[in-house]
Amino acid sequence: MASQGIVEEFLSLKSDTDADVLTMQCGDFYEFFAEDAELVADELDLQVSQKSSHGSSYPMAGVPVDDLTPYLKALVERGYRVAVADQFEDGGDHYREVTRVVTPGTLLETDDADARYTAAIADGSADGDRIGVALADATTGQFLVATAADADEALSELYRFGPVEILPGPAVRDDDAVVRRLREETDATVSLFEADAFAPGRAAHRLEAQFGAETLSSVGLDTDAAVRAAGAVLAYVEETGAGVLPSMTRLRTFETDDHLDLDATTQRNLELVEPMQGESGDTLLGTIDHTVTSPGGRLLREWVTRPRRDRSELTRRLDSVEALASAALARERVREALDGGYDLERLAARAASESADAADLLAVRDTLAILPAVADAIAGSRLSGSPLAAVVDRPDRDAAARLRDELEGALAEDPPKTVTQGGLFREGYDEDLDELLEQHREAREWIDTLAEREARKHGLNHVTVDRNKTDGYYIQVGKSAADGVPEHYREIKTLKNSKRFVTEELEEREREILRLEEARGDLEYDLFCALRERVADRAALLQDVGRALAEVDALASLATHAAGNDWVRPDLVEPGPLRIEAGRHPVVERTTEFVPNDLRLGGAGGGDGGAAGDADPGFLIVTGPNMSGKSTYLRQAALITLLAQIGSFVPARSATVGVVDGIYTRVGALDELAQGRSTFMVEMQELSNILHSATEESLVILDEVGRGTATYDGISIAWAATEYLHQGNNLLVDGGGGPKTLFATHYHELTELAERLSRAANVHIAGEENDGEVTFLRTVKKGPADRSYGIYVAELAGVPDPVTSRAREVLELLQQDKAIDVRGGSKGTEQVVFDLGSGQLKTGDDSETTAETASNGGGFDPEIEAVVDEIRATDVNDISPLELMSRVQEWKQRLDGS
Repeated sequence: MASQGIVEEFLSLKSDTDADVLTMQCGDFYEFFAEDAELVADELDLQVSQKSSHGSSYPMAGVPVDDLTPYLKALVERGYRVAVADQFEDGGDHYREVTRVVTPGTLLETDDADARYTAAIADGSADGDRIGVALADATTGQFLVATAADADEALSELYRFGPVEILPGPAVRDDDAVVRRLREETDATVSLFEADAFAPGRAAHRLEAQFGAETLSSVGLDTDAAVRAAGAVLAYVEETGAGVLPSMTRLRTFETDDHLDLDATTQRNLELVEPMQGESGDTLLGTIDHTVTSPGGRLLREWVTRPRRDRSELTRRLDSVEALASAALARERVREALDGGYDLERLAARAASESADAADLLAVRDTLAILPAVADAIAGSRLSGSPLAAVVDRPDRDAAARLRDELEGALAEDPPKTVTQGGLFREGYDEDLDELLEQHREAREWIDTLAEREARKHGLNHVTVDRNKTDGYYIQVGKSAADGVPEHYREIKTLKNSKRFVTEELEEREREILRLEEARGDLEYDLFCALRERVADRAALLQDVGRALAEVDALASLATHAAGNDWVRPDLVEPGPLRIEAGRHPVVERTTEFVPNDLRLGGAGGGDGGAAGDADPGFLIVTGPNMSGKSTYLRQAALITLLAQIGSFVPARSATVGVVDGIYTRVGALDELAQGRSTFMVEMQELSNILHSATEESLVILDEVGRGTATYDGISIAWAATEYLHQGNNLLVDGGGGPKTLFATHYHELTELAERLSRAANVHIAGEENDGEVTFLRTVKKGPADRSYGIYVAELAGVPDPVTSRAREVLELLQQDKAIDVRGGSKGTEQVVFDLGSGQLKTGDDSETTAETASNGGGFDPEIEAVVDEIRATDVNDISPLELMSRVQEWKQRLDGS
């Protein structure tokens, strides 16, 4: 096609794709034109030139064909969908067509070890509020499907897996609130895919074609919503041209009820994989990740974000970690064998997409050789009796050995990067190739000895034979001897000190060598494609081996950390209490001289409470000074529970962990004014989720509730939430069975409540004051704290002395219910008292009622207090309904009168 039509061809192709950016091959370059050129120039710092076409000028930017990948990767990782149009020849003419659309979820060229999931979520017409969730990792062939109870659970699952791209189904995309949450609560690109792909019949047909007709029923995929989501993901991966469908060999369901409920808020609050501040190593994953392979690290991340409830699986992992932790030499041999292993799942996907080169197949060979090495290290040590032996026996080791031997016998040890120039295979692999190699060797030998023969035959000095792109093969003779060359030499070039010649025989030999090299390249490419296809056909085997090695790596990582940090095996019980002796925070202990603390929380409905007996309370109210370690104490309880339920040892002297179905946290919130939500609104939404979701088998962590509003509102909300969680959602039955709960608060009124609730108890973080200096002991003791030391913390923060001194004066007067001088007001200095009943400041000019209120300490009216005392003293179980109604009427009249 003439150059004048290139821009028009580009614009036509761009109009036919819904990609954000198009790049089109033009000879040895991939070019961007018009707005796309300006976009990539800004994003990738490319030079922009101009291209004229039909009287107009268009911006143009380009990159060499061989350099496209890094630019493509950079664009996609910024969230762009990039269409790639390749160039083809037809009868001497050039044309282009879009061969693939690279999206965040279908980018294969990535150095990131984390999974790159494309997710789809869809509703089902017959499934009520249930939502189908499907995830496909194009880089590894992983394909996962589940049905979530509602949109909230679906969003929690998406947050766990961290997809890079999400496809909402037709009904989901019509729900603005869900789409907004997808954009706000995940880092994924939200792509609107064709609605027809979510049609149930079409989706089911696609799934059956990919995985087999009986697969849907065999894996229990029985909801319309899940089928829609799964079929749409498959269609998307196919349509983008990634070419990885052959690597998606297994359809796996992930049951949401087999894993702990960890919503996005809890994962952020506990800093499981991402820190709120600081470095990535300040997370739980960053702390315990000592894996030596990318798949091992990826699997460990999956465990951390999706803890299990299955005690048999957790026990199997704990047995493995215990064996590895106690056998240091064997553990190091296993880790040394694993070190250097490549990512077999991703290599299988590259083979399936026909993008794997010879180095990738050598990486397959070398990693397959690791499996027997790891198996031998296990079998020949104290690890032989552990579950690790079954892990490495899970793949078909004989089939893996056969594939490894085939690759060993096929590929050269140091093959070229391209797969079309030859040099890929060992001699002896293919008879036809061996014959070509022998002919090529003979031809080269003739060339290599030509200079010596010509010098001897014709008596020439300074004779060399060489080759370059311009002249081909040539005979070079020094000028002093050039006049004596034979007549059949044909001069082709004169240099300063020599001349170059060719002969008909040399040209014939050159043509023969070029023919042999071309034939060799074509034959080796065909052989390589066939070999790569056979590797792709064994994608399931590679995935099995890769996952087995990843599991050993993840378990060895947990054992390495446990052995090096004095962690212990937890005792898992179901259901049961949480009893931790000398527990520590797994992340904080790395950088701080940590003070261990005990924790005893009873199981669901268990314990007589701190007030009525010695059994473990199910609800702890934690008080103490700011900066004393309350938040750390709460978080370490949650993290120890979570670690136990991924199969890890825990930071403690001993630990009994009752298996929980979910961990819920509320530990502070940031303003989200851009989304129209204040700190208090976020806090209440998080509290609402906990109160709706937590069950008797959950663990709830509350670090302050109600602090973002007026004092009385805040105390009331915290009070009611305490009762609600304590009673297990049933406020009418004393001693109900709520979730295990740790509630840190500065509302000391709640410590009085703890004395009256059968499952609740007070503990506090101790502090000491000597001569105005406060020492935070960071030790947890029974009972409530006597004060908060807030003014002392203000001093530590650098609040000016006049402010902290005045604060002490006001605090003392408030505690003594005395009048306070208001300084700097428009009326000059005036005295006020704080009316506890109204929550207002009142002056001496206010009503007589105010004076009376101030005189009795700012508390309730005596008549009100008398009614309250009578209500408290009334036992509703020992009074008839009629008498109770009569008393209520009397109390109402007395309260109305007062």
